[in-house]
Amino acid sequence: MILYHTSDKIIESPDIKFSRTYLDFGKGFYTTPNQSQAEKYAKRFFKEGRQAYLNIYEFNDNQNSFSRKIFEAYDGEWLDYVVQCRQDKHHLLYDIVEGGIADDDVFNTLDLYMDELIT
Repeated sequence: MILYHTSDKIIESPDIKFSRTYLDFGKGFYTTPNQSQAEKYAKRFFKEGRQAYLNIYEFNDNQNSFSRKIFEAYDGEWLDYVVQCRQDKHHLLYDIVEGGIADDDVFNTLDLYMDELIT
């Protein structure tokens, strides 16, 4: 499987040291199998006047040694996990987490939920 990661630097191999905390799935190295999504993300760097690099990796998806969580939908389970990760209180750690991340619309709703303004 080919995976893409957009960054302001060339990253030879995935490394968690490049991650920030309080992200949707916690501290980790975020990739996508969707090249156009990665290229779209690069535009954010360009808008900030920064260089952008599309890092490309080949990943053997058949390895069974990884603990894995797959979120099929933006549902209650996904929401609870993301809230815990964004508050750095997640208690379920996985080697690989797959699923959608919050776009601008979802992010606004997530903030309202975290502030307990909606249930």
